[in-house]
Amino acid sequence: MPDWPNFYSVTDGRPPRQTLLQALDLLEREGPPGFAIDLGCGAGRDTLELLRRGWRVLAIDGEPEALSRLEGHECLENPALLEMRLARFEDPDLDLPPCDLVNASFSLPFCPAPVFARLWQQIRQALRPGGCFAGHLLGPRDSWANREGTTAVDDRDLDALCAGLQILSREDVEEDSTTVRGKAKHWHVYHLVLRKPARPDNGPDEGTPGR
Repeated sequence: MPDWPNFYSVTDGRPPRQTLLQALDLLEREGPPGFAIDLGCGAGRDTLELLRRGWRVLAIDGEPEALSRLEGHECLENPALLEMRLARFEDPDLDLPPCDLVNASFSLPFCPAPVFARLWQQIRQALRPGGCFAGHLLGPRDSWANREGTTAVDDRDLDALCAGLQILSREDVEEDSTTVRGKAKHWHVYHLVLRKPARPDNGPDEGTPGR
């Protein structure tokens, strides 16, 4: 079980993820701030950036402490634009409303494998035409890849997940480093920025691994 309170304390105040900034730079060149879902928002490092830029945000997390920290954050701007929801990825009634951006920074790896395909379909369906996904997935050589309660994908899986989406950025990063708690770890992470076509084709929307 991850030590989420310690994780929130260590990561609080860190800058937003680069994947989110890439998606925002694209979307904001084309129009005004829209509506974003921050899946697994944690203490809010990405949510705070979205609010600062004038986006409406639905921040979802499965840990009450995450939402409590976000609600009381000293850097919280435009609280009227923020909606928070306590929910876990495996909740059968998890409902993602139509949105312009789904952000999932290092949260989807903690979606249990049996429900990951369903959650990914929900993400794809929630995105409006032209909307973006920004986030991360674990690769097969990550040292957490076989942990209970986590999901990892390989290149073939990722090809299937991206099918029908425009790949704006797909970076495969593998390195020996540490966790936020300073423990040695081998990282294998896909950094992703994807876009739902503005004019979707009439073909099937597969978007799930084929194995």
